[in-house]
Amino acid sequence: MRIRAKQLLPLWGQRMLKQFWKYFQGAVLFGIYLVGWVPSHHFRRFFYRHLFGVQLGSGSIIHWQTRFFQPNNIHIGKYCNIGNNAFLDGRRGITIGNFVATGSEIMIYTLQHDIDSPTFEVTGGPVMIGDYVYIGPRAIILPNVRIGIGAVVAAGAVVTSDVPDYAVVGGIPARFIRERRHDLNYHPDFAMPFQ
Repeated sequence: MRIRAKQLLPLWGQRMLKQFWKYFQGAVLFGIYLVGWVPSHHFRRFFYRHLFGVQLGSGSIIHWQTRFFQPNNIHIGKYCNIGNNAFLDGRRGITIGNFVATGSEIMIYTLQHDIDSPTFEVTGGPVMIGDYVYIGPRAIILPNVRIGIGAVVAAGAVVTSDVPDYAVVGGIPARFIRERRHDLNYHPDFAMPFQ
């Protein structure tokens, strides 16, 4: 028979443990936020990987002032370039392929509230982004979305559903605009010093 923590702790102990856990999570998020302000790609990459658990591929760069939720559930492939002031919500998992580039101030969410739920329930799912994707500045990607290989999300777009391979989408909500060429072969390398 398995004994649960709830059975061992009185009610006040359970509340204290829950409160401690919230403070601990907040402290981790504050710590990674502070690391994001250090103007050195090498410094940030080291701490993101080794202290906060971001799975960051070789040659990949996360520009400064990026904010995270649950960074240990974020996997970024090789030679990616995440623009400054991004928000990456890893609570349900984010997987970013190789050679992905983004503009500034993008937001990727994996959880949201169900506005039709009487109790405002949380709903969501992982976000998966294929190789050679470009996400324009201030684009928002909502939970449970897959963005296909070589796709482009235009600046300011809000992606609410899957994007096919090599599709260019834009608008609110994002809609198909045209198809992108398929012979992509580049390494996004926009590492500005002090950013």
